[in-house]
Amino acid sequence: MPWVLLVFIGLFVGVFGTLIGAAGGFILVPILLFLYPEESPAIIASIALTVAFFNALSGSVAYGRLKRIDYRSGLLFSCASVPGAIIGASLTRLLDRGVFQSIFGIVLLLVAVYLMARPGRSQSQISRTSGSTARKITDRQKHVFIYSFNLPAGIAIAFGIGLIGGLLGVGGGVIHVPVLTQILAFPAHIATATSLFMVAITVLAAIATHLFSGAFTEGVTRALVLAAGAVIGAPFGARLSQRVSEALIIRLLAIGLAIVALRLLIAPF
Repeated sequence: MPWVLLVFIGLFVGVFGTLIGAAGGFILVPILLFLYPEESPAIIASIALTVAFFNALSGSVAYGRLKRIDYRSGLLFSCASVPGAIIGASLTRLLDRGVFQSIFGIVLLLVAVYLMARPGRSQSQISRTSGSTARKITDRQKHVFIYSFNLPAGIAIAFGIGLIGGLLGVGGGVIHVPVLTQILAFPAHIATATSLFMVAITVLAAIATHLFSGAFTEGVTRALVLAAGAVIGAPFGARLSQRVSEALIIRLLAIGLAIVALRLLIAPF
């Protein structure tokens, strides 16, 4: 595979993944399954997780400058998702490739259908959300975001997201954003930024697990080339998010999920 092509793939993953707060793992895994049909799920997941980390790190820096990251909530949720990511990454090598693709496709399709049906939450829904934690974020453009959420529920859900993210090699961002916006009532712009911040922390644990298992060393060169493109693209995705509405961000996420899910389920590689 030409290295230049991998850089451009990483660039696309960086822009789109940062825009929707998913770090691009859900896009990259199917692409890698197509490009490298002989590789095991563990190697595919280790490459995707490495790229997701650098994408999330670069995107977090960009969103941090925009002051859109809820650092306190992100750190609390990350403390719960890291153990889940370690367990999930450990289970990846036990999966058959066909089972791996089927699980991945089903999870993405279910999330996509839900997001298309409910691209946003109304103010009345948000005001009725029971929560023990209230947050107020003022970004660089002086936009004020006020929201509240149930902290114990968020921590419990974060563990499950870490487990799925580590298992499938997606970093969890693709599930973080729907949960933050639909269940915990985060504004979409804060959710995407905070999601990338959490992914950067959580993915490190999953990568370490693959490193100890030996899977990471077999795909390290490809991972670093893809990551280079993702790092370049991530700041552009963050800037683009300033011009996109919350509902459109959610719909773009849903469309991307649905396309990838159907490709995996209907025509396995």
